Amino acid sequence: MSVRTRLTAVIAVLTAAAMTGAGLLVYALESARIERQVTAQISQEIAEFRALRIDPNTGEEFDDVGRVLNVFLTRNVPDDDEMLVGYVRGEIPERTANRYGQEVLDEPAYQQALTDLADAGGTRVIESPTFGETWVTVVPVTNAQGDGALAIVSFLRDEHAELDRTMQTYALVALLSLGLITTIAAFQSGRLLAPLRILESTAREITATDLSRRIPERGNDDITALTRTINGMLERLDAGFAAQRQFLDDAGHELKTPLTVLRGHLELLEHEDPDELVRTRDLLLDEVDRMSRLVGDLMLLAKSRRPDFLVLGEVELATLTQSVLAKARALGERDWSLDAAARGRAVLDEQRIAEALLQIADDAVKHTDDGSVVAIGSSLDGDEVRLWVRDTGDGIPTEDRACVVERFGRSHVRAGDDGFGLGLSIVSAIAEAHGGTVRITDAEPHGAHVEVVLPARTLAP
Repeated sequence: MSVRTRLTAVIAVLTAAAMTGAGLLVYALESARIERQVTAQISQEIAEFRALRIDPNTGEEFDDVGRVLNVFLTRNVPDDDEMLVGYVRGEIPERTANRYGQEVLDEPAYQQALTDLADAGGTRVIESPTFGETWVTVVPVTNAQGDGALAIVSFLRDEHAELDRTMQTYALVALLSLGLITTIAAFQSGRLLAPLRILESTAREITATDLSRRIPERGNDDITALTRTINGMLERLDAGFAAQRQFLDDAGHELKTPLTVLRGHLELLEHEDPDELVRTRDLLLDEVDRMSRLVGDLMLLAKSRRPDFLVLGEVELATLTQSVLAKARALGERDWSLDAAARGRAVLDEQRIAEALLQIADDAVKHTDDGSVVAIGSSLDGDEVRLWVRDTGDGIPTEDRACVVERFGRSHVRAGDDGFGLGLSIVSAIAEAHGGTVRITDAEPHGAHVEVVLPARTLAP
């Protein structure tokens, strides 16, 4: 069964159980109320009968059983569901008017109850197809003139019939309510589960070659949160596949030239010429090194979107800045200097940030002359961490600053620069993994100022 059908069925079953339980409880309570009411009515009649001691005609106490019963029966007006009967031994019983009348007196179960209760008194419940459930209460009475009994006959048929009609009405209303609730539950569950159906159909349409589809987000409930989570997952999958496709495209495009060079030299290689073998070997080794660097850079860019790309930890910014400066001195004969070293700690991947700063420093060496100033610095400004490399070289034209952070994007380069144009794209990938950016501005008095700007408290990429 579908989830909608199961939800509707569960709601219907629970509602039916609740209504049935409520009906049974009402029936039990009303039945108990009827019994209490009949018991109170019987107790009242007995109390009034026992209180009758003085004959209203003579003003003296009764000394005749028949007279006591006659006065009580003639002066008492019973309810419609009650009949009073007086018995004196050897005489025909006297009773109050009631629609069941003689039928009750002729009922064998009634006569048996009178026989059983004649001596000790009490109450007996009898059942009859004619007048239904009936309570027979016998009150023995004895005086100097003889003995007798007062029979209080209480008919519960009308009370039970009224209760049954009430319960029938309740059952009808409960059935109609159950149908209405089930209909509303089916409609509402269909509305609530509509986003799941859209989610399912959209997920079915998404393929490995098209991860651009997104599931519409409506409302602000648990299903919307699930939709948002799945959209985030699709976003990450799309980015991962895009990174893989770009890696394959870049690798295929950039490796084609060095592989062609290798193949061409190998085909033209003269085995008999030792000098030619040495020159070709050196050239091929140089091409292999270039390919190794290219593959390493491309793999680094491909990994930059993986969750495990960063290993975060608290880092002393001053120590990081001075460590990068010390390592950068080996990149070339430049006038290396420290602009500033921030005081404080930040949460970041120390090795990745050091790699990014050294990459910027390497580019600065390529675009400056021996003895030129190359400075490294860092600062902690409120919620921002800034780490930069400043040089006094050729600088980066404003129109080229957007493309140099893209893969294989290059500006004007000096002769002999055999780079691939991946340096600043690697720096940008490391910064983005930290939730930061790369900014390129002009240095004073000239040159380039490249800085990595990160959130001060990066807890996760």
